[in-house]
Amino acid sequence: MDEIYIKGLKIFAYHGVNPEETENGQEFELDITMYADLSSARQTDNLEDTINYAAARKIINSAMTKRPYKLIERAAEVVASALLDGFEKLLKVEVTLKKPNAPMSAVFDYVAVKITKSR
Repeated sequence: MDEIYIKGLKIFAYHGVNPEETENGQEFELDITMYADLSSARQTDNLEDTINYAAARKIINSAMTKRPYKLIERAAEVVASALLDGFEKLLKVEVTLKKPNAPMSAVFDYVAVKITKSR
């Protein structure tokens, strides 16, 4: 199985349990790994035989900004489902959704959730 990565994708959205998160929004960061059989694409050099990462970015953006979610677990699930729905060739997807500005009184890089979803 082959892999396509989108790493460090930043999207501004309105997810969170606190009112200021859903009112003011914040930046989220996503790392996506998409698993598929890309043997055709390696032979044909045809975009139709792979997973178009520009189209994937649009799907991810839409899933992240369509509506607010209280939990990043839910937002990650919506992103994973949208990608699986958007690409027939996609067999499995891993979504790591990072929240660098989570409202915690601590010094940290980010909080995150990682989910894996398969057909």
